Amino acid sequence: MVQNNTAFKREELENTMSKRFIWAIAYGSSIGWGAFILPGDWLISSGTLGSTLGITIGGLLMLIIAVAYGALTSEFPVSGGEFAFSYVGFGRNISFIASWFLALGYICVVALNASAFSLLFKFILPDFLEIGYMYSIAGWDVYIMEVLLTSLILIIFAYISIKGSGLSGNIQFIFCLFMAAVVTTLFVRSFFVGEFSLANAQPLFNNESGIWTSIILIVAIAPWMYVGFDNIPQAAEEFKFSPDKTFKLIVFGIMASLITYVLMILVTSWIFPDQEAIGGAFWVTGSVVQSSMGAFGMILLALAISFGIFTGLNGFFMSSSRLLFALGRANFIPPIFSRLHKENKTPYVAVLFVMTVCLAAPWLGRTALSWIVDMSSTGVSVAFLVTSLVAVQFFRKKENYNLLYVIFGGLGAVISVVFLALLLYPNSPASLTAPSYIALGAWVVLGAIFFMFQYKKLNSMTKEELDYLILKKKSE
Repeated sequence: MVQNNTAFKREELENTMSKRFIWAIAYGSSIGWGAFILPGDWLISSGTLGSTLGITIGGLLMLIIAVAYGALTSEFPVSGGEFAFSYVGFGRNISFIASWFLALGYICVVALNASAFSLLFKFILPDFLEIGYMYSIAGWDVYIMEVLLTSLILIIFAYISIKGSGLSGNIQFIFCLFMAAVVTTLFVRSFFVGEFSLANAQPLFNNESGIWTSIILIVAIAPWMYVGFDNIPQAAEEFKFSPDKTFKLIVFGIMASLITYVLMILVTSWIFPDQEAIGGAFWVTGSVVQSSMGAFGMILLALAISFGIFTGLNGFFMSSSRLLFALGRANFIPPIFSRLHKENKTPYVAVLFVMTVCLAAPWLGRTALSWIVDMSSTGVSVAFLVTSLVAVQFFRKKENYNLLYVIFGGLGAVISVVFLALLLYPNSPASLTAPSYIALGAWVVLGAIFFMFQYKKLNSMTKEELDYLILKKKSE
């Protein structure tokens, strides 16, 4: 522990994360369960080409936003990522708002990945999970066995996260390699099974919605699909390498994710001719692979989705806990969130908080997944916008001047505003549903309560004290 000449102590995390772990955090977190559960939904809503273009455009837009992340992480390699960046650019109040929305996005993805694991079991072993019917939400039956399985997965990965980056890092990297190998195998095999034909890719776009809407529906959720690259700055304090390598690792992570998404869309699309028949399945990709590749294909797909879920859980437990740790360390939320495990030196209180919040997800049924995706996209887009604006502000100053970063920061800000407009404008084809707005409002209220309790203490702290706690800058 390091102490400044203020009355505050600054808890610090250890340098334990290698480059391969950080790449795996970006790739594994971005893919998660979505690449294996959602391609069928995307094909139904947007068609083969509409989905592929939407995901590709979304990935390229993320690369533009990622420039600001790489540049700012090199300047401020501390836990908290966007929290530190927004503090530098706009001060304590805007920093809290941006960070609280980002925490929402991260925690939502933890909940999504855990819920997706039970969906896999529901497809493979439906009788096992359909025990102990309790109630239905929005047409989805909720069973106690499904709740217990999802809760168990959350508890296991909370434990792994508390144990530290040595265990979680090795798991993350190995699972990412296996996942990439499985996706490649499924793609190659798709040319030789079922009724493979490029004609099966019809319709290329949703005929009712049209080309524009088909593409925009997918682009709008790009912040959710690619969220994971921004996990890297959250761990910057724990790098075992120079933070100047951040942008390169982010690019590799985003490109690997883009390729994985596209390959799984094509596998789902072109090996089964009757799209209307599979449209009624609750897991289209699973139905297609099972019908064309049999048990072998389902084993591969089950492995891929398991790896994706595990890497998503692992990555977002890490990033959400580091963000809450940084907020607690600076007294933006109760300082207990910055408490470290005595042996493992991990922010265990923050990990347990994330786990506790996410334990509510399995009680809401699968229909709630779409609500959570919308909320996650909104929270992440707010953080993208603030970070991009910080890059513009920081790198246009004479002492930090870099025209390239200013330009990309400005482009990133425009892109982020477009994402938010697509999600929040009522007439947008991708606008939030009423349940998403309600849940988003509840999160805002919880943040307001945290902020009010900490406001007096936070307001009494000097800039020098906050600089030290957030950025590790010591006063002269």
